[in-house]
Amino acid sequence: MYRPHPFSWRPGDGARHATADERPGHGWPVGTRISTLCGTQVLSDESVEAWLWVTCPRCNVEAHKLAGIPMPGAGDEPR
Repeated sequence: MYRPHPFSWRPGDGARHATADERPGHGWPVGTRISTLCGTQVLSDESVEAWLWVTCPRCNVEAHKLAGIPMPGAGDEPR
């Protein structure tokens, strides 16, 4: 399975989290406990609404670091 970064996004416990756990071929079954880049463990959710949940800010920062992509606004000079 194609995975351009060493993490995947997965909704769980009210937010979209990033995880470095190895992704099963068909994704994580609902209710699977996954470790997240923010250091917590969440239960995987597959509902349509879950993908609209807010992105976990700590996972977002860690995912940007792993991808080697600066956070938006990082390094911007004041105008």
